[in-house]
Amino acid sequence: MEKQLSEKLPRIEVVDALRGFAVMAILLVHNLEHFIFPVYPTGDPGWLNILNDGVFNITFSLFAGKAYAIFALLFGFTFYIQSANQQRKGKDFGYRFLWRLVLLAVFATVNAAFFPAGDVLLLFVVVGVVLFVVRKWSDCAILVTAIVFLLQPVEWYHYIVSLYDPSHTLPDLGVGAMYQEVAAYTKEGNLGEFLWKNITYGQKASLYWALGAGRFWQTAGLFLMGLYIGRKQLFVSSETNTRFWVKALIISAIAFAPLFQLKELVMASDSLLVRGTVGTAFDMWQKFAFTVVLVASFVLLYQKEGFKKFVSNLRFYGKMSLSNYIGQSIAGAVIYFPFGLYLAPYCGYALSLIIGFVLFLLQVCFCKWWLKSHKQGPLEGIWHKWTWLGADK
Repeated sequence: MEKQLSEKLPRIEVVDALRGFAVMAILLVHNLEHFIFPVYPTGDPGWLNILNDGVFNITFSLFAGKAYAIFALLFGFTFYIQSANQQRKGKDFGYRFLWRLVLLAVFATVNAAFFPAGDVLLLFVVVGVVLFVVRKWSDCAILVTAIVFLLQPVEWYHYIVSLYDPSHTLPDLGVGAMYQEVAAYTKEGNLGEFLWKNITYGQKASLYWALGAGRFWQTAGLFLMGLYIGRKQLFVSSETNTRFWVKALIISAIAFAPLFQLKELVMASDSLLVRGTVGTAFDMWQKFAFTVVLVASFVLLYQKEGFKKFVSNLRFYGKMSLSNYIGQSIAGAVIYFPFGLYLAPYCGYALSLIIGFVLFLLQVCFCKWWLKSHKQGPLEGIWHKWTWLGADK
């Protein structure tokens, strides 16, 4: 009995593949954005402009805000796995997790150095504390809290206050000016200045944008949803879970269309406050609904051998998600920014998407080669080793 309790929970294959899908989708979106460096070619022929617009609309409709959401959801799920493994040994993973977040802040700094005002890892560090707080809560309490976070309570607070006080305004975080300054020093091409300002000013801009865009509350809700999914073992293959994911797919698919239309209607308002509150809430909700569509579809399709074989490379990619995420930021900076190859002025959306796919395939090849002789990716191995410094696992 003691031996059984000390065994780790088995690795769930579909989670690795789903995480790989999310990181791949993030890579494609970031390439279209030139890693938050909005410099594009001008004077393209009409047919190429039409192609670029189509590529942008399709890619962003499918993945923007959704791939990140899957990544966040699985962050919460991973916390469950790690916490459950320690609990089976009679240990509390909570304080070790806080140390793990400190280490993640180091990786976030490395990533931010090459990704001006676009890093999400520091947001995960800040919001990840919520997982420590709720780790001993009941399933019901975690689910209710997740729903409250996903409802975007701060945005609704500002909107309701504005109904009673027409002079009420949203806090001006100055994000627009921050991103203009980020773009300015990036264009200068001074590598030393670029790296230093990214890990200081750029990180501040990224966190302020996330705060104003509703990402803080959404991320907390997604973390808790991932934790809840782990506790309920919903990623484990079973008939009961298949029925759950079918229901989740149907409900979220039905909910997406009206939520999207409502978001469009609200965003057409002349009121900046309405767009920044109600508009933000509906935008987060429609993206969450589509995220569930993607996750449920992926989990259900993964039960088919043909689909599993087709996306098999995503398992390798997902097992090295941290290495790949930071690696793509470094590669993107070298490809698009002035201190590197400076291809941004020559790459429209279509060509940038192709570059993204090529970079993805190169990373997959590296993953498959690396994992032949290692259990984890290079950064994952360091993170794991440092997480357990001075501990008897």
